Amino acid sequence: MSGFFLMLAAAYLIGAIPCGLVLTRLMGLGDIRQAGSGNIGATNVYRVGGRGLGVATLVLDALKGLLPVLAALQLFPDSPWKLSLVAAAAFLGHCYPVYLGFKGGKGVATGLGIYLVLSPLAVLIALGVFAGVLWKWSYVSLASLCAAGIIPLLVVIFERSLPLFLVTLFISGMVIWRHRGNIERLLNSTENRFRA
Repeated sequence: MSGFFLMLAAAYLIGAIPCGLVLTRLMGLGDIRQAGSGNIGATNVYRVGGRGLGVATLVLDALKGLLPVLAALQLFPDSPWKLSLVAAAAFLGHCYPVYLGFKGGKGVATGLGIYLVLSPLAVLIALGVFAGVLWKWSYVSLASLCAAGIIPLLVVIFERSLPLFLVTLFISGMVIWRHRGNIERLLNSTENRFRA
């Protein structure tokens, strides 16, 4: 049991690494929290630092979710509850990082990394939804919200696992909650559009 709690702590601490902040500081762009939307995630890094930094942040934030959950899958192959709790810990690390006073990102990329392990087929369809909404309306936030909204249903269909469904529901609910400012701006037609 002690090994499981160590895994939970490691997942949280890995998830808490502020990749966007680290990358922008390394590139001499200062504190990303003081630029653009103030968010440490890939979209704001893209807007402030360009495509390369944005993509790098997306990949690293996704790996923060993927690697701990992949490790948990190897260590606890017969325990979907433990796997789900490790996934939740990594996600919470990103959203509430101890290194930044518990003020982190919105969790989309880290959630993506988690879902790639939990249900790759669900991710494939959700990415299609994301891409379609982004292409049609050019709002990353709206695309993220639509993908987050559909993925719990996809996990139920493809995985048929209560623990995986519950952690997916939790993560998706948190993603939507953390986009509440974006939702308000979408409703007021003041949300920034994505420009490639």
